[in-house]
Amino acid sequence: MMLRYALQTVRDRKGGFLGAFLALMCAAALITACGTLLETGLRGTIKTERYAAAPVIVSADQNVHQTTVKHKKGKTKVKHKAKPIAERAWLSDDIAHKLTGVPGVGEVIPELTFLAAPLTPAAGDLTDKPAYGHAWESAALTPFRLVEGEAPRAPGDLVIDRGLAGRAHLKTGDRLTVQSTQAPRSYRITGVAAPSEGALAHQTSLFFSTGEAERLAAHPGKITTLGVVPTEGTGTGELKKRVTDALAGTKAQVSTGDDRGPVEFLDAAGARIKLVSMGGAMGGTSLLVAVLVVVGTFALSVQQRHRELALLRAIAATPKQIRGLLSREALVVGAAAGVIGSLAGIPLGGWLHGRFVDMGAVPATLERTVSVFPLFAAVAATLLGAWAAARLSARRIARIRPAEALAEARVERTRPPWSRIVAGLFLLAGGAVLVALLSVLRTEPASTPVTFLTVVVLSSAIALLGPLVVRAAAAVLRVPLRLSGPGGRLAHANLRGNAARMAAAVTPLALLTGMTCTVLFVQPTLGDAARTQAREGIRADWVLAAQGPGVPAEAARKLRTTEGVEAATEVVRTTVRVGLDKYPAQGVSTAGLTRTWDPDVTAGSLKGFGRASVAVSELAADQLGLRPGSTLKLTLGDGTKTTLKVSAVYARGLGFGDLTMAHDLVARHVDNPLAATVLIKSDRTQEQLAAGVAKFPGVRVLSPAAVDNVQAERQQANAEVNYLAMGLILAFTAIAVVNTLAMSVSERIREFAMLRLAGASRRQVLGMLRTEALSVLLIGTALGSGIALAVLTAFSVGMTGSAAPSITPLVYVSVVAVAALLALTATALPGRAALKPRPVTVATAKE
Repeated sequence: MMLRYALQTVRDRKGGFLGAFLALMCAAALITACGTLLETGLRGTIKTERYAAAPVIVSADQNVHQTTVKHKKGKTKVKHKAKPIAERAWLSDDIAHKLTGVPGVGEVIPELTFLAAPLTPAAGDLTDKPAYGHAWESAALTPFRLVEGEAPRAPGDLVIDRGLAGRAHLKTGDRLTVQSTQAPRSYRITGVAAPSEGALAHQTSLFFSTGEAERLAAHPGKITTLGVVPTEGTGTGELKKRVTDALAGTKAQVSTGDDRGPVEFLDAAGARIKLVSMGGAMGGTSLLVAVLVVVGTFALSVQQRHRELALLRAIAATPKQIRGLLSREALVVGAAAGVIGSLAGIPLGGWLHGRFVDMGAVPATLERTVSVFPLFAAVAATLLGAWAAARLSARRIARIRPAEALAEARVERTRPPWSRIVAGLFLLAGGAVLVALLSVLRTEPASTPVTFLTVVVLSSAIALLGPLVVRAAAAVLRVPLRLSGPGGRLAHANLRGNAARMAAAVTPLALLTGMTCTVLFVQPTLGDAARTQAREGIRADWVLAAQGPGVPAEAARKLRTTEGVEAATEVVRTTVRVGLDKYPAQGVSTAGLTRTWDPDVTAGSLKGFGRASVAVSELAADQLGLRPGSTLKLTLGDGTKTTLKVSAVYARGLGFGDLTMAHDLVARHVDNPLAATVLIKSDRTQEQLAAGVAKFPGVRVLSPAAVDNVQAERQQANAEVNYLAMGLILAFTAIAVVNTLAMSVSERIREFAMLRLAGASRRQVLGMLRTEALSVLLIGTALGSGIALAVLTAFSVGMTGSAAPSITPLVYVSVVAVAALLALTATALPGRAALKPRPVTVATAKE
């Protein structure tokens, strides 16, 4: 019976349930979109391209491992943990000899993969399609076959793929300059090759002679991978087992099928973790925001039906029946909204994934995966959220006295229930604890989730304490509102007398303002601090930078021998691991280092800094318990373990990374050994220095200020990924603002009619609504701004040591202006619609 009544109620009160339906539908779409990202990170396919013709691939271990043994209560627990390294690990070429004579092994093909960027004006579109060099003997792994010309034999010979030949209009006999790991060199194109199964979608391949490939790979005695081709009649599974047995005792990894893709595309394998983290963070934040918004929407919807539910109590409906009715209504609305929203979330997730690929946050080689699991999760979350919101909203309504149904007007309670106040104070205290915690977190992975969680927790406290906050704000605004005329006096009376209804509109506004300001100013706070440290720490007069993959070492060597140049410091960047912990690091040329670089040394000295030395940031020193003279064991980017002596501790870790080592050490263990920048100390002019490096394509001489501007542009590009990630949540919150305000105004049609009958003009009623909207806007934006300021200040203290977050006034004003536009529009349009019927008709109509 209650289900039938619930269906009838939803059918007859479509307008009343529209707001809750929209909130739930948007929540389902958002959860589905985030779920598809999460699933892609967990199950996304990385298909091989270069290794398509080799069923079995042997590669080096791309992880650093740690084993811990714990003895407790007579039991021994052994835990193994592994974390990926940042660069490609290389195999010893002796591995190939171990496979000689193994039954089922037909051919063993060694592979070298290294940086090889073609420098031609027509190939400028290769920025989104990496170019790699290989030895021609490994062409059979795809396989590539010559469609024109002949294979490379001499060191100056080169075979290019057909895609590059077409884009750059190159043919056999032409010359092409290639920037690889060494100085750029001009090669004669001896041939054009193409894969037998079609062009490679995600890379460009250049093939060199074996000797030249070994020189450019710069890893003597090592190879990237081994491709194993079986003899006729040997299956892939059987071959994998035999190869694995033959390599037992080594750290070599054996891969087949789709497991070959992560070996080929290391960035895609690393992107899995990033996407899981991003999807999980977005999904978790979305869920918290959705719960907050949906509960508020349902509370307002139930509040509008106060008299109807009281009448049900008057005719002997029990509290349990009222709760059951509201729960069934919520499940009906939630089911419809969940199904429609989850279906809409699939293309939304596809658009989001595509934008991340376009921005470079996710490589195109990690293919998107979609299944029914995100849809089921979104529908389940929607149903659960709707049911919980209805139960929470029904607690007071189910306990109202039946006599209230006989009252013509309802007077709002002077204060919320004690349980609500206690819960609100508890969340407020929790938010304060999170703010305090945020001020001591010093790493971005730890602080970022806490940042947005704090905003949601404090917004939830406002939602629970909203009526009290609105009444307090009404007391503060009493004088200016009353001085503004009849409309202001009526608006003040509504703020005081209908605080719960007004609070329902204040909460999403506070959430929108707080979350938007936090999203917009978190990255600039961190980025500006890093740029400031880098700017203050560079003593160089000029900086070499490259439009291509980097500045070759020969350019730096040439400048060092130029008259008037005091020092030239090459800087190459990487990521290392100490134990399993990851740290950003850089390698710098040691000669004349202090003339070009000042990291603000607070302990120790950079004098005598050499290949066995390491300088660490204050953060790394605190975390690892280091001081000058300490020994640091770490794993370099390619998995090579080394032990260094700490020579100095410096303060500018945000600007220069947590670890600084010698350039000659780091450059041997990264995929791209070219310098990101070269710091030049010289009294020569920019034009004179530029003439000295003119033979190096793409290398420019910039001032430190120009480099800072380039860093600012990169910072903005990186921030756009976060803006997009959180933008959907902000859009959902904005919809909630409009939805809640529109619902709040639409229910007051009878109140407006009574005001008209009492002598108020249409213009005066609209003026009252406008004043109410501005008052609600002022309260909501003030609370949201306060939340954002507290969170950003704590974040800044923890990450930068300064209590001054980077806030752009124009951006902040724009946020408030957008919130004002939403609030005024969501109030004016329903208000005008509510004033269209004749007042007498509305006043005498049945409710």
